[in-house]
Amino acid sequence: MFTQIGEIAEPIPVVLPETKCDALYQLFKSNPNLEGVAVEGKKGISLMMRTRFFQQIGSQYGYNLYMGRPVKLLMNVNALVVDYSEQITDVSVAAMKREEADLYDLVLVTSGDRFHGAVSIRRLLLAVADVRAEMAIFMNPLTGLPGNRIIDDRLVQVLKQDQFSVLYIDLDQFKSYNDSYGFKLGDELIQATATLLREHFGVAEAFLGHIGGDDFIAILNHHQYKRICEEVISQFEELKKNFYNEQDWNNQYVMGEGRSGLNRPIPLVSVSIAVVTNLYQRYENINQIIDEATRVKKSCKSINGSIICSNDMEGEAVRA
Repeated sequence: MFTQIGEIAEPIPVVLPETKCDALYQLFKSNPNLEGVAVEGKKGISLMMRTRFFQQIGSQYGYNLYMGRPVKLLMNVNALVVDYSEQITDVSVAAMKREEADLYDLVLVTSGDRFHGAVSIRRLLLAVADVRAEMAIFMNPLTGLPGNRIIDDRLVQVLKQDQFSVLYIDLDQFKSYNDSYGFKLGDELIQATATLLREHFGVAEAFLGHIGGDDFIAILNHHQYKRICEEVISQFEELKKNFYNEQDWNNQYVMGEGRSGLNRPIPLVSVSIAVVTNLYQRYENINQIIDEATRVKKSCKSINGSIICSNDMEGEAVRA
């Protein structure tokens, strides 16, 4: 399955900004299926779409005005240019956010400092449909979030980013909740938690996955995770009120079997967020990220209540 935009890019002609419009006219005329050409100059890559070119020269004075002049007078200098490694689904979102006049323009793809090719909107949308159909196979059936196969792929990709924050999110005391209230309400609590997390991480700049059970993972392309985590914890503390009866909520505990096997008060469900960033530490592979997350997670589990722990900010609790 193709996931990177560069994998579906196709070659198109490349001309210089000083190329005369009459030469471009001949190029389009001799290639009826050619949607556009890339215009590569010192200031970067621009785009000249076929439809826009013929609209301009087809105006009342356009032919006489432009045919002997350079294409830089007509080209789109604000074309959407993306890197080879960007995700097809992310590029589709960016493409659909363009001005209406540019919606059907080609997407230009670079690889490093070199022009690689272009992707038509038709090809992009077909690829998105294929990606979504394939992803559906690997979605967690309870929450509809990406499962472990996709999560592993994302963790590999995150190693290429200049900045990232990987957030491992799980519910503390969830087994005791299931024991007290049953699996049906337990599943509903997980689904409600997933909905809450989508509000904060269900955007193009982030990734949210469901590892399984009460474990989630979120990935950000920056280090500003603290405010988001605080909001998640605050909203979760409000959300969980709906999942307890009045007596347990007033007591702030449920009676359940502890590790000793004895019936004892067990705290209400809380959320722990273990964060691993590359702010101070570099990672060569995903196993190193997972090992670091396991270490940070132990810090979270050693403190009761909802908390954020990070490899650059360990032990800072956020309470409701």
